Amino acid sequence: MTERTHKTIEQAKQEGKYIRTVRSFVKREGRLTKGQAHALDNHWQDMGLDHQDGMLDYAQVFGNDNPVVLEIGFGMGKSLVEMAKNAPELNYIGVEVHRPGVGACVGLAVEQEANNLKVYEHDAIEILADCIPDNSLTTVQLFFPDPWHKKKHHKRRIVKPEFVETIRQKLKVGGVFHMATDWENYAECMLEDMQSAPGYENLSATNDYVPRPDNRPLTKFENRGQRLGHGVWDIQFKKL
Repeated sequence: MTERTHKTIEQAKQEGKYIRTVRSFVKREGRLTKGQAHALDNHWQDMGLDHQDGMLDYAQVFGNDNPVVLEIGFGMGKSLVEMAKNAPELNYIGVEVHRPGVGACVGLAVEQEANNLKVYEHDAIEILADCIPDNSLTTVQLFFPDPWHKKKHHKRRIVKPEFVETIRQKLKVGGVFHMATDWENYAECMLEDMQSAPGYENLSATNDYVPRPDNRPLTKFENRGQRLGHGVWDIQFKKL
């Protein structure tokens, strides 16, 4: 039996290895409200997942074998909690780097009794690499990621060919990668990356964008954008 050689990025750094990574986010800590701090202090044990614990066993984490949906970058968590509350037959995992958002999400989930939701406070790229089993997710959701709208910053956008391939590896056959953005240029780039990626099929009848599915709640931000005439583009591709 050969020794497991894969190391997490954290383990490599602890051993003094320099790992160069381009971040798709800027870490803005912000100040926790009393409610957010209380939620993290009192409910992390039940709702929180930790990167250092390694690969997930969904049945152990959720106590069932329901399909699993992963959302990357859930912000303050309002729409994620709403989706989890509305679909108790699914298990949800949220990943977010900003601590106030994680605290807000945990607090709201407890208030709404969304017991089918667990969250990470960590970089999604490392969670995908070290914690999510291959061929295990029914859906991956990426809603309104940072558009990095200046051309010189486009390399920081999270959706790029290597990320698209990572998501494909984590999805079950027939699983769906669902993206949404309110930046038309980013939507076009997302669509181009997805159309050129092997192993996917566009669920759009017109081979571009899909109407907003009913299960993706309208956010306060999105409602405001619609009133101002801003567009929103939803993209859904299925793993073949």
